Amino acid sequence: MSPADEIRQRYEAIRAEAGAEVTVVAATKYVSLEELGVLVDAGIEVVGENRAQDLEAKHERYGDAFRWHFIGHLQSRKARVVNECCELCHSLSSESAAQRLEIPALVEVNLSGESTKSGVAPEQLENFLGLYPDVRGLMTMPPATTDPEASRPYFRRLRELAAANGLRELSMGTSQDWRVAVDEGATLIRVGSTLYH
Repeated sequence: MSPADEIRQRYEAIRAEAGAEVTVVAATKYVSLEELGVLVDAGIEVVGENRAQDLEAKHERYGDAFRWHFIGHLQSRKARVVNECCELCHSLSSESAAQRLEIPALVEVNLSGESTKSGVAPEQLENFLGLYPDVRGLMTMPPATTDPEASRPYFRRLRELAAANGLRELSMGTSQDWRVAVDEGATLIRVGSTLYH
């Protein structure tokens, strides 16, 4: 079986299990420009890129092959590239980026309070939502863990915050905990390693 066929099988299996309401975003942080062609052949529809410079290079070659999302930390000076290439930004979390972004966005919420993570503190969310006119939902990254269940309280809290603010989209869950995320109402899951090997 070709690499593309293997990825297609995994992708279809994740989509079937996650359900029609959930968008599977293939995280391409560790997928090289050369390897992206395999994702085209595998029928991947939505890709999520972490770095603006990689996004620019990959979009230049494969722009029409995918729908592009930005899932990495958004620096305001990189907003132009994201505006040009993407249909959705998952990681809006600063006022300076909000002034430069022009596409629909999800606000990243730091629910763990970890200083190494970006995101808006939950108690500042309501004020932050007033800074950007096109917020579709929320995103979070729970603390790293080997136990998917440990992520559940973070996903549940994000869902509650979204509901309280009338937001529909929830980007949560990665390769190790996407099933728990879907269980808690994710509308977008960001999977990488589980798709590729």
